[in-house]
Amino acid sequence: MKFKLDPAKKAVLKSYLRAVLASAISTGLALAVDMQPEYAILIGALAAPAVKWADKAEKEYGLVSKTLAKAPVKKKTK
Repeated sequence: MKFKLDPAKKAVLKSYLRAVLASAISTGLALAVDMQPEYAILIGALAAPAVKWADKAEKEYGLVSKTLAKAPVKKKTK
């Protein structure tokens, strides 16, 4: 069974799965280790951007991003 996903839907799915991963890390740390919940939440909040940074398929920012520094700044127009 194969699903055909366009790039926008694939990006949404990857973002959702990163959020699930961060939530699982937070919950797992809070339950498995005798840790204050605030610290588990902080670690979980840092986990999702770290996973995105480490993902070599992400071109927005991370290990393979070289275009972020060169990207033009969009000016808001009224």
